[in-house]
Formats: sequence, C-alpha cells, structure tokens
Amino acid sequence: QVQLVESGGGLVQPGGSLRLSCAASGNILYIDAMRWHRQAPGKQRELVAGITRGGDTDYADSVKGRFTISRDNDKNRVFLQMNSLKPEDTAVYYCNADVRETMSPSYARDFWGQGTQVTVST
Repeated sequence: QVQLVESGGGLVQPGGSLRLSCAASGNILYIDAMRWHRQAPGKQRELVAGITRGGDTDYADSVKGRFTISRDNDKNRVFLQMNSLKPEDTAVYYCNADVRETMSPSYARDFWGQGTQVTVST
C-alpha cells in the first residue's frame, strides 16, 4: 500500500552536488522517522542520514558537513542535499521511512524505496 520513490540521482563530478528526493504515497496516516541509506557494490548498506518527524537530524560521519537531510511533512517527502561529492559517495541511495498506515495506525512499519543510483566520477 505504501510506496517510496526516489529521484534525483545521476552522474556528477567530484566536488559537485545532487539533491535526492523521496516521495511517499499510499495509505499514510503520518510518517515518523525518514532516512537515507546507501549501498555500494561489495559493501554493506549503511545509514547516511536520518530525520525525525520533528526535524532532528543525524548523519554518518562520512557525510557530516557535506550532506543535509530535510523533509516536508505535509507532502510526505524527504530530501538529501549532497554537496562536495566524492567518488566514495558512489552508491545506490535508498529512502526509508517509518510509516503509520491508516489501516494500522498503532505502530509504524518500515518501508523502502527501490533506490536511485548516484555516481561520482570524472
């Protein structure tokens, strides 16, 4: 019922910027935390950034100071502004959300998007 769709990925040069967007749709009452994860080939999926419904944020050390997560609660969207991109940022970026569904409002369920490819290369 709930779908998360990422957009904004692509190819960018080192030092460049990208802004990822994730739109959640479906039978959503509201969303608790929203997060961005990434997974590079041969590596474990890692948490990049998270944001609570109230706007508190947390970042992986590897992206702190370069990435900014934000959200629009009214539109059930989360964004990831990525600046000063490095080749090691190359990965598939996944949107993740703790969703309170209208039919199951008593607890949050974890949903994931399909991912968007970010490639940082010359």
